[in-house]
Formats: sequence, structure tokens, C-alpha cells
Amino acid sequence: MFSHGIMPPMMFGTMILFMLIGFPVAFSLGAVGLFFGVIGIYTGHFDPVFLQALPFRFHGIISNDLLLSIPFFTFMGAILERCGLAEDLLEGTGQLFGKIPGGLAYAVILVGAVLGAITGTVAASVIAMGVISLPIMMRYGYDMRLATGVIAASGTITQLIPPSLVLIVLADQLGRSVGDMYLGAIGPSILQVVIFLLFIVAISLFQPHKMPPIPESAREPMSWKLVSRVLWGMIPSIVLIFLVLGTIGLGLATPTEAGAMGAMGAIGLAAMHRRLTWPLVDQAMTSTMRLTAMVVFILIGSTCFSLVFQGMDGARWIEHLLTGLPGGVVGFLIFVNLFVFFLAFFLDFFEIAFIIIPLLAPVAAKLGIDLVWFGVLLCVNMQTSFMHPPFGFALFYLRGIAPPEVKSSDIYWGAMPWVAMQVILVVVVIYWPGAVTYWIDTAKVDTSNVKIEIPQIEMPKLNFDIK
Repeated sequence: MFSHGIMPPMMFGTMILFMLIGFPVAFSLGAVGLFFGVIGIYTGHFDPVFLQALPFRFHGIISNDLLLSIPFFTFMGAILERCGLAEDLLEGTGQLFGKIPGGLAYAVILVGAVLGAITGTVAASVIAMGVISLPIMMRYGYDMRLATGVIAASGTITQLIPPSLVLIVLADQLGRSVGDMYLGAIGPSILQVVIFLLFIVAISLFQPHKMPPIPESAREPMSWKLVSRVLWGMIPSIVLIFLVLGTIGLGLATPTEAGAMGAMGAIGLAAMHRRLTWPLVDQAMTSTMRLTAMVVFILIGSTCFSLVFQGMDGARWIEHLLTGLPGGVVGFLIFVNLFVFFLAFFLDFFEIAFIIIPLLAPVAAKLGIDLVWFGVLLCVNMQTSFMHPPFGFALFYLRGIAPPEVKSSDIYWGAMPWVAMQVILVVVVIYWPGAVTYWIDTAKVDTSNVKIEIPQIEMPKLNFDIK
């Protein structure tokens, strides 16, 4: 007979082991959940009737309106990424900054931020930025580690900048508003871009040979034509993003409705640039279908796992483990962020969001931590899952499209300073919560000065005299 106290850590460890072996995450979670469900019935943790909740949970996933926004935002990003806007933005912005040391690096960071808000997926951003800018950087003598690092890092900003898919998933798992998650992520997004830009400024001042300016022979003359080309590529996309985010933030539309509007706007932008074709739409629908199916299957597997884990008193085990840490709230935050940082070596951000966040959220709420701030903090942390070697997906994407002469060691070593900068942002958000809460607080309506006056209506006199 198994001891009741040992079952939750055994279940958690088995799940990690399956993932390290390389089995698909969704099926690993479902298999571990059902296997331990049988053990739980045998050991007396719960009755067989307990597992009858699974079909209701599956129905709740499929009928969740919030998750319906994921395919809309994915489709919007896929259309805008494939219609050539990234090429126009990078080419024009690179020419604008080309005559200063590090000009191409500045362009990559700024366009990466805009492209991140447009596409919403790291893979699309890294691949687009790498295909366009890496050959140019190599041609003009950029240090290889610096070039690969800035491209990969600029793509991972996508995960934090609204309308990030990660923020939608975190909002669902934490039970908080997507609009609040988006507003909370604005400050850290700006800070991340500023930190990246300051790093390029420092390199251009102290080691300018690593990022030379574009030769004069390759520059276009600074004219209205060049500026208008950059504006034509940037302004319509930014207007669409602000329109989508604004309707969510102001409460005029749900995330699903805003996502549908964004998808239609993306089709309109592609048509404006005369690049709307059936193959483009077909490719966008295919990538949207694959991502959405992956998310749904991971959710179904994680639901099976979490139900059995709760039946094994796993939630109580996690709460006892984390609330007993030294240092109180600060100790909890340090442990959680180190835990998520190391899990990100092996797990994708979707897997962390669906498996780990439901275990951490009740403990954070019990400690009095604002869950929107907590979610944004973990989103900042999970950026590193794409960057740190050896399993950073952004590095794999870049390796896949980089020329053969680019060494894998240069890609890995080039990522290290940018991982450090992402960790710096985690520390900033922990010690300066206002970076997240400021935008949420300013968006709220102050009801203390609101007065509602009800007009006094004089009722007619009733005559009860009966004649």
C-alpha cells in the first residue's frame, strides 16, 4: 500500500520524467493522469465516481469562449507575417538607422517589437527577422554572436507584448481578465525594449567594431520616399494593434470579438498591400489549425493530470511546500521564479502555463499576491524558455534558417547576454510592482467621486373615498 503523502511527488516526478524522455506533452499528461487515477482508486485516495468529473471538464475546455480568441489572434499574426510587412519594415528601418554604429541592431529590436505585436508568435518573429536581417548583418561585418543574439532576443519580445497568446492562456489559468493582463504587460514590454536598446548603445560606444554602420555606398538617400515607406509599413499595423487592444482595454469587446476583428483587419491590410492571395490564406489557416489543436490537446491532458493530482491531495502538498519557505512572499517569489526558469530549459511556455500555473496560483492568492502581477511576472520569466541553451526554441528556429557558416556555438553564446537582460527584468518587476500595476490602475474608473442622483417623483394622492 502506497503512503498517501508520497503520491503527489511521485506523480509530479513521473510527469517530468515522461517529458524528459520526449513523449508528446499532451499524451504524457493524459497517460500519467489516468495511470495514477487507477492507483488512486486502488489506494483509497478517491472513489471511481471522482473521475466522472473528467467529461464535464473536457466540455468546459471546448466551450470556453476565451480560448476561442487564440485561433483568431494566431490567424491575424500568420496573415500579417506572411504578407511581406516584416520585409518592408526591416529594410526601411535599417536604412533609417544605417549610418550609425549598431544601426541594424536598433532596427531589429524596434521592428521585432512591432512584429511581435503583429504576429503574436515567437517562431514567426524569429524566422522572419533571421531570414531578412542575418544575411545583411553578416555582409556588413557584424559580430556573429551579437547578430544572432539580437535577432533571437527581438523575436522573444513577442511573448510579452500584447496581444501575446501567452497572456491569454495565463489569464485563463489564473482566472483573471485578459484586458488586465494586457494592460499589466505594457510596462514590462517597454522596459524590455529599453534594456535591449541600452545594451546596443553600450556596445556601440565601447566596441563599435562589432556593429559597423552600413557603408555609404549601400545607403539610400534620406528622403521622404524612404520615410514614407517605413510609415506605410508600420502605421497601419500599429493602428490595427491599438484598435484591437483598445477595444479590450476599454471593455468594448471581449478578447474573442477583438481577435475576430483583428483577423479581418489583417486580411484588409494584406489586401491594401496587394499581397492577399489564396496560398497565403491557406498557409495561415494551416498554421492556425496546428497551433489551436496543440493547445486544446495539451489542455485536455493537463486537465486529466490536474484532476487526479488534486484527488491525490497534490494541491495541499504544493501549498504546504511553498508556504513553508523562508522569507515569506519574497522567498516564495524567488523560489517560483528559479523553478520556472529551470523548467523552461525543458518545457515550452504552453506546457508551463497549463501544468505549473494552476499549482502555483492558489498559493500565490493565499499569500496575498495580486494574480495579474504574478501572471505578468511569470510571463517575463518564461521569455527565457526561448533563449537559454540548450533547448531554447528561438535558437532552434534561428539555427534552422541561418547559413551553414554560422556556428551553433555562436548562436548559443550570443544568447547568453540577452538571457541575463531578461532575468534583470524579472528582478525589476519583483522589486517594482508599479511597472505592472500602473497601467491597470490608470485604466480603472475612480468611483469615489461618482454621484448618482435619483429624482424625487411626487406620487399622486389617492382618493379612498367610496361613493
